[in-house]
Formats: sequence, structure tokens, C-alpha cells
Amino acid sequence: MSGIRDSIEQAYQRAVKGVRTTMGASQIPVGLTPRETIWALNKTRLYRYRSPQPVERRYPVPLLLVYALINKPYIFDLRPGRSFVEFMLGQGFDVYLLDWGVPGPEDRGTRFDDYAAEYLPRAIRRMLGAAGAEEYSLIGYCIGAVLAMVHAAVSPQAPIRSLTLLAPPLDFASREESLFSAWLDERYFDVDKLVDQTGNIPPNLIEFGSKMLKPVENYVGVYTSMWDRLDEDAAVESWQAMHRWVHDGVPFAGEAFRQWVKDYIRGNKLMTGELIVRGRPVDLANIQAPLLNVVAAQDHIVPRSHSLGVMERISSQDKRVEVIPGGHVGLMGGSGARHKVWPTIAEWVGQRSRANIE
Repeated sequence: MSGIRDSIEQAYQRAVKGVRTTMGASQIPVGLTPRETIWALNKTRLYRYRSPQPVERRYPVPLLLVYALINKPYIFDLRPGRSFVEFMLGQGFDVYLLDWGVPGPEDRGTRFDDYAAEYLPRAIRRMLGAAGAEEYSLIGYCIGAVLAMVHAAVSPQAPIRSLTLLAPPLDFASREESLFSAWLDERYFDVDKLVDQTGNIPPNLIEFGSKMLKPVENYVGVYTSMWDRLDEDAAVESWQAMHRWVHDGVPFAGEAFRQWVKDYIRGNKLMTGELIVRGRPVDLANIQAPLLNVVAAQDHIVPRSHSLGVMERISSQDKRVEVIPGGHVGLMGGSGARHKVWPTIAEWVGQRSRANIE
């Protein structure tokens, strides 16, 4: 009987630890790499990270990280040892991060165009001034990759040394491959009614939609994964950091969401050449910068077909597709990202960031 009681007690204590691990996730420190704010516009902030490398060992081309309009960008800087920012600094890059901030009710009228054609170019100008540079490299993740592409397409003279896309949702011609596209179909979803009634799109609605793409994995599997690693402190901290990020969403500015659904997803205007941003046509053929397109092989949020069609439409002679095993979030937050994804990006961007590149 004592053996049974001991087993029950051990199971109870493990369950308590699991609950505490989950409850404590919101308090786990994230985004710890030292940085300073060098520019701000409305809610948007531009951060420059402090490099551990002496100036002579850094690449002369600054690197700007651009994340999506949902969730927070500390996915790039989760925890020491699990931080893409930390990794790239160690490789000699001068790293900057554009944080779109948290839209309030007063920002419901902010459009997708505003982020791509005003906020992003102004942040880039400030970055170039801070770095004392004339060229720059961009890394865009998810919707951040779309913003980077729009910027590059409407600004063909922009001095972009390299452009890296991470799981970019660019081509919605094949809607049947994406549940998101099906759910947002005009036959089933009234985007105008939602935006008109809510203003900004609540983050819990966006999170619910993402989780329902794989409900068993997101509502059950994530906790069994934590349970299996409950005795490994480092693994528990990493799980808590990811759990915090997943649940730390931000509202999607109403008019930006309306435009995202109508022009980009339903109309597929970026790919068809019909997209107009502030009076200027968005022509993907204008993009001549070296381009690396990193696609997650098991991405259930952005299927491969949504990312690959763009390669035929840009004019870049130096372009490459890298298909990485794993899922959408795993490109930055996965346990193998540091060994598989990040070195690939660092090598490619680094080769195009040297001072005397031709």
C-alpha cells in the first residue's frame, strides 16, 4: 500500500508543478538582450541592440528585423541561448528591431499601407543614420515579410543589400490549401461587419483562429510536451517563454485587417500586380535585391504554396529557397532553430553584408 501512496503523491506533486509551470509562464523574463530605443512614431518603436563585437568585427550593413502585426516581436529574442538577436549579434551583425506596438482604439483607422509605406521607410532612414550606413538588409517574418516585400516593390531605388523572408504569406491563389483562407472567404466571413463593430480585431480572436488550425496539438499536445520535460529546468523555461509569447497577442488594427483580408488574401492583389499603395503600383518585378526565402516544411499556418510563387515574379538574379523541417513558429522558437535555421540565415546575409561586395 505504501508503494501506491507514494505513486499517488508523486503524481500529485508533478501535477502541482505542471500547474505552477503554466501559471508562471506569464512571468518568465523574455526579450533580455540589451537594447535602446532610437526612434518612435505613434506606438511603433525602433530598437538597436548592443553588440558585443568591436566595431571592426561587425558587418557594415545594418540588419532590420520586421515582425508581423500580431503577437509581439520578442519571438526574435526569447531567452538567452534561445535568441535569434543574440545569435546574430554574436555573428557580427548590427541588429535593429521594429516593434509595431499595441494598437489602441484610436488606431483603428491605421491601414496596412501606413505600416509599409510610412512607418517602415521612416524607421529605415533612422536606422541608416544611427548606423552611418548607406545600405541595409531586411528580415521579415510572416506578415512582416509581406510588409518588407511591399516596401521593396514600391521603392525600387531603395538601397537594400539583402532581403530575407521567413514563412511569408504572399500568394493566396490556392485558397483550398489554407484553412485561414477558407474561414476568411467572403461567403462565410463578413470582414466589414467585424471591423465596423469591433474597431481593432481582438488578439484572443486571432489566437483562437490560429489554435483551431490544429486544435488537438494546440489544446492538448502543448501541455503533454511540457509534462514530458517537467524535470528539465532549461526545457521548462523555454516552454514557458514560448507559452507566454503565444498568449501575448496584440490587436490587429481594424483598417489594416480589412485591407489584409480584402486586398491580400481574397484579391491576391500583391501577386496579380493589382495592388496600389498610396497611389503607387506594387510591382514585384521591381525587386532586384538578393532574396532568401525560408519556408517551413510542416507550416500549417502558411502553406508552402503561399510562399514560393513569388520567386518567379521578382527580378533578383541572386535568389534562393531554403525549406527547413518544422513549423511556422519553429523557425525562430523551435529547439533546433539555433542549429538549423539561424546559421543558414547568418551565412547568407553575411556573405551579402561585406564592405566590398560586388
